[in-house]
Amino acid sequence: MKKYEQMQKHKPKDFKRHIGVNEETFNAMIEVFRQYDENRKKGLGVGGRRSLSPENKVLLMLGYYREYRTLEHIGFDYGVSESTASRIVCEVEDILIKSGRFSLPSKRELYKSNVELSFVVIDATEVPCQRPKKSKESTTQARKRVIL
Repeated sequence: MKKYEQMQKHKPKDFKRHIGVNEETFNAMIEVFRQYDENRKKGLGVGGRRSLSPENKVLLMLGYYREYRTLEHIGFDYGVSESTASRIVCEVEDILIKSGRFSLPSKRELYKSNVELSFVVIDATEVPCQRPKKSKESTTQARKRVIL
């Protein structure tokens, strides 16, 4: 599957719209994942041939979090099984988290910075709706007939 090659043909604005991150951020993610992949290839017992390129693995993970589709459907799109798609998502996510380059700032850092925060309050109280009153006359009761 050549998903990465297809995404390179899009404009940068469309790239962010489809993937959810800027092209620069995506390239940084690929660079981190490639470094891990190169170090892994040098180790003993590295396993068999890779089913997807590093670019497509990062795309698969970002697509999973962007679209919330099932791993079965995403695996079908990339030509891998559901379990392989799950392993790829976990592997890429762990590598990117451990790199420390792709995390949001903490609340404390946000409050210390000069960024002005705005809050929105949503009223989600339950509104009662009119329903008919329950009475014995309004319900239909049927007898159970037991045949022996």
